Amino acid sequence: MNYGAFTLGIEEEYMVMDPQTRELRSHEQKIVEQAQKVIKDKVKAEMHQAVVEVGTQICANIEEAYQDVLLLRKTITQIAGDLGFSIGAAGTHPFSKWEKQLITDHPRYFELVNEMQDAARSNLIFGLHVHVGMENREMALHIANSVRYFLPHVFALSTNSPFWEGRNTGFKSFRTKVFDKFPRTGIPDYFTSIEEYDNFIKLLVKTNCIDNAKKVWWDLRVHPFFNTVEFRICDVPLTLQETITLAALFQAICVKIYKLRTQNLNFIIYNRALVNENKWRASRYGIDGNLIDFGKEMEVNTRALIYELLDFVDDVLDDLGTRSVVTDGVNRILAEGTGADKQLKVFEETGGDLVKVVDYIQSQFLP
Repeated sequence: MNYGAFTLGIEEEYMVMDPQTRELRSHEQKIVEQAQKVIKDKVKAEMHQAVVEVGTQICANIEEAYQDVLLLRKTITQIAGDLGFSIGAAGTHPFSKWEKQLITDHPRYFELVNEMQDAARSNLIFGLHVHVGMENREMALHIANSVRYFLPHVFALSTNSPFWEGRNTGFKSFRTKVFDKFPRTGIPDYFTSIEEYDNFIKLLVKTNCIDNAKKVWWDLRVHPFFNTVEFRICDVPLTLQETITLAALFQAICVKIYKLRTQNLNFIIYNRALVNENKWRASRYGIDGNLIDFGKEMEVNTRALIYELLDFVDDVLDDLGTRSVVTDGVNRILAEGTGADKQLKVFEETGGDLVKVVDYIQSQFLP
């Protein structure tokens, strides 16, 4: 089968920090301005001035995606370093306080803060977004409906935000708890057709809930402007390798659902409330808890379910050329722990020294 339509696009959000204090620090868009001279529109400002967002081009395969993310991470690191900043990737900063962070000077962000108030001001979090290309929006919706079930499994592998404002939160991903304060977040509903989906968006616009479709911030969405399914549930990973593994896994799940569809088969659709139960468990325990296997109606070890997911996508990995990236990458995360597990290990080994945790985060940014 030709899976050429299933292109990849990856967006990451990075922390900009002070090399001395390790606190988040406003870069006054200097990094963005300098980086745009080198990587053009692949870099942009975010709402908080201590955040830099990057995005790849449309990548035909995982190797292109790897090279592109590597280039982005290298470029931002070098430019930040030249300007006197340091860079790291984690879903939350271990100890910086959102109350002290500056908002980027842009009407769009002021408008958002005016509407959302402290929900927006405190939204100092760093995510990974993966776009998987689709042949058309009808297929995109079909795949989005089906892959919702697997969101908690992949999310568990990405967990990388155990600390918030200087505390060990007890969660492997506290980033999602912070983002929950926003409207239109979390696991999306099931939609019977692309028309139903579009009408839902039109209703929100008509009733002034939103002014454009990008203000639907679900964990997964049929993109309003591109023919892609956009996965938004993951914390930004510590390492480039983890980012590529997660992107390849999302791509493989989409292709597997597509393959089933071409054989007149479908993956069973579970309702949003059930998938949410698993998302909560993944945010709390990462890969070390249990998720619910809805088919068996019982709790199952999260790692066992992730191995089942690898079996589920196994027959499309060779066609995509991602077997080693997916299987070796996922097995490495299961063996070594997620970003959250690694941060917590440093925290414990240093007697609770969060500065050392930040140093570790920075050390993992480039391979």
